[in-house]
Amino acid sequence: MAISPLFGSIIPSQTQQVLPSNYLQFNAGGAGANDFAQQFLPEIYEQEVERYGNRTLSGFLKMVGAEMPMSSDQVIWSEQNRLHISYTGFQIGLDAANANLITLPATVSNVVSINDTVVLLNPVNGAEQKCLVTGSTTVAIGAAGGSFTVAPFVGTGLVAAGFVAGAVGLGAIPGIKVFVYGSAYAKGTNLGGVAQGIGAQNPNTRVSVTPQLTQFSNQPIIIRDQYVISGSDMAQIGWVEVATEDGTSGFLWYLKAESETRLRFEDYLEMSMIEGEFNQVAATLGTLPGTEGLFAAIQTRGNVEVGFTAANGLSEFDNILKNLDTQGAIEENMLFLQRQTSLDFDDMLGAISWGAQGGTAFGLFENSEEMALNLGFSGFRRGSYDFYKTDWKYLNDASTRGGIVGINSVEGVLVPAGTSTVYDQILGTNIRRPFLHVRYRASQGDDRRMKSWLTGSAGGAFTSTLDAMEVNFLSERCLVTQAANNFVLFKGI
Repeated sequence: MAISPLFGSIIPSQTQQVLPSNYLQFNAGGAGANDFAQQFLPEIYEQEVERYGNRTLSGFLKMVGAEMPMSSDQVIWSEQNRLHISYTGFQIGLDAANANLITLPATVSNVVSINDTVVLLNPVNGAEQKCLVTGSTTVAIGAAGGSFTVAPFVGTGLVAAGFVAGAVGLGAIPGIKVFVYGSAYAKGTNLGGVAQGIGAQNPNTRVSVTPQLTQFSNQPIIIRDQYVISGSDMAQIGWVEVATEDGTSGFLWYLKAESETRLRFEDYLEMSMIEGEFNQVAATLGTLPGTEGLFAAIQTRGNVEVGFTAANGLSEFDNILKNLDTQGAIEENMLFLQRQTSLDFDDMLGAISWGAQGGTAFGLFENSEEMALNLGFSGFRRGSYDFYKTDWKYLNDASTRGGIVGINSVEGVLVPAGTSTVYDQILGTNIRRPFLHVRYRASQGDDRRMKSWLTGSAGGAFTSTLDAMEVNFLSERCLVTQAANNFVLFKGI
């Protein structure tokens, strides 16, 4: 009787081949005795590989601003309007009798006084006329009829000076402007009283111009996240040693997962301040307030440069400077740029530093050859402005805005450096605050800047019968973008 071997045939195979009988699978398990994974110790790298390097994106707001507490559902700030008197969008009289009568929109107040001297500009045909104000009528805001009459210093009227009444006149041409540049009085005259009522202006008085402020506001949003792990999984031991951002390490994956949840939440705190939008669709979003982020603030109240590329040279960048001249003209500014835009700036600045006669000029870099030969320019001066340039990781990361091209791409942001003076109603005094800063909800009862707490019955928390550890994160905050007219958002085309 033939003997049947317990583990199969004992006749060796004439060719080397992989069979269940001679191959041990590392993925183990199953019913077969051949899947005994631990028979041979595998070579295992205990340290995880940082495939994407430092994956966090926060840090932008820490560089450009500050964080301050607040105890309200809304933060309101006031911004000064322009100092000098000018108007656009007005109408000139339609008949010969009123040919020199300028009527202002009902949305603005007439603060032009008799004997003021004004300049009228027509950008369509280049007409320019300097005039003396001979009459002025003030009305309440919202009422029609606020107007003033002018007498040209040269010529007989605005029609003869190139300002044509009617459909093609001042009221139909965008950009028509009039501004006050002074006053002119005859000898021996005086102003008389100072009171100014509603109606025709007394020739012996001047309009007292009350400072005008524009108020803006923002409201905080509540941002939350949570990481949950069961009590059983907390006891699982892994083969790979995981490290957290705070320097701790171990073979427990929940340590890594909890740490990454925290890091992701901290990024969300900044990303929400960048991308936030007000809730304008209450029918579907309900009572969620939304908040105005940086991009929304610049697009609403700031400057948007579409299709800018430094590769075109200085001329395009100089146009931005000319626009800044018309705003606050903040001397120091920071440029947070997408990679390609940053390289274009380097190329533009490198072309400037290169000598026209084969040599190298270092005047732009204070005669520092070492600085000039470093092609990654971190700072430069153009005109009366200083710029400090850096890459913004948020615009380069493929999981956020990085890699996006076309009209949805954000290629950079220009942020004015320094602080602005504002009136603090709580303190009752003027204080200086960064143009860009975060306000978070806090009081003696609760600090909601960055809250974290444990719930459940595992991991040291004993708050419920849930056999798990719940790590909770919460913050309530908003962004204040002051003087947004000095910010520039660079967008693609």
